[in-house]
Amino acid sequence: MRPNELMRVIEREIASPPGAHAPIMIWGPPGVGKSCMVAAAAGQAGLGLIDLRLAQMEPTDLRGIPFRDGKNVVWAVPGLLPDRERHGERGILFLDEITSAVPTVTAAAYQLILDRRLGEYRVPPGWLIFAAGNRHGDRGVTYAMSAPLANRFVHYEIEPDVDDWVIWAFDAGIDPRLIAFVRFRPDLLFQFDPERQSAAFPSPRSWEYADRALKKFHDVPSLLRESIKGSVGSNAAAALAAYLHHLDVLPDPARALAGDPVQVPATVELEYAFATSLARHVARLASSDRRGVLGRALTLARQFKHREIGVMLVTDLHRIHGRPFYDIPEFGEWAAEVQDLVSFARD
Repeated sequence: MRPNELMRVIEREIASPPGAHAPIMIWGPPGVGKSCMVAAAAGQAGLGLIDLRLAQMEPTDLRGIPFRDGKNVVWAVPGLLPDRERHGERGILFLDEITSAVPTVTAAAYQLILDRRLGEYRVPPGWLIFAAGNRHGDRGVTYAMSAPLANRFVHYEIEPDVDDWVIWAFDAGIDPRLIAFVRFRPDLLFQFDPERQSAAFPSPRSWEYADRALKKFHDVPSLLRESIKGSVGSNAAAALAAYLHHLDVLPDPARALAGDPVQVPATVELEYAFATSLARHVARLASSDRRGVLGRALTLARQFKHREIGVMLVTDLHRIHGRPFYDIPEFGEWAAEVQDLVSFARD
């Protein structure tokens, strides 16, 4: 399942009325953003989030500690579990790393997940339960999920997707050179071989670290090279370095969008970079300043030698500006030229 599809599932679960929620289990390889997606959905909905890393817990951390109350033994409710007074009426209880937890801990979670209770404790009605973990064989510390536990979840498996990552990367302010590179080499968005022992490998998470390296070490080439290598691995780092080496000849996107005459690059790798830098520049403008700039961007899109990259640029511009983008006169001129490549709906 694509990340954006899974986000829609999570949003529907959050919007569901009490009693309609089913516990969700998210499977995926390391570095694809399982935990970040749940945290982002909680933040967007204004919900509290309790993140329990089950791999770091003991059974008593969930079940509580027994103590004597008169002639009876009762269990003290752990303070980390959702409580209306302390944590609010609504929120997400996120059981992360559940496949890395020892069986005695996951067994303690059975009743919590299915019955929303542990002994006398009850999960507040407005709280949802999500879990995430790596797949067996992902070279992590994992235990096979038992049938009783698996049957308590609705299961979704997430796979990296370049288009979804690009949308996230634009919104997150990732360096446009990295976005262009991943578009040019989509095979390097995620490259994980559980049979190899390389510590660093390309993933959505490690490309974010590479972006941080570009920001921190851009003026010290030796440190930048080692930091990117330590983030995404030697092969991906070498490919990125070769790509960045050719970007000095790119036209200035600000000048191009201001109407100055520029020559659109002719090679496919530079076209990817130029298209991405144009879209990033437009995204930084205030909405009121975009209309004229968008017209000039559409004119530039018609000049790309590889027309599919021009289509990619227009797709990014539409995502930035929304439906009013269709009303710009230059859009009709561009659409007439690419009607053999794409179809679009105005509604």
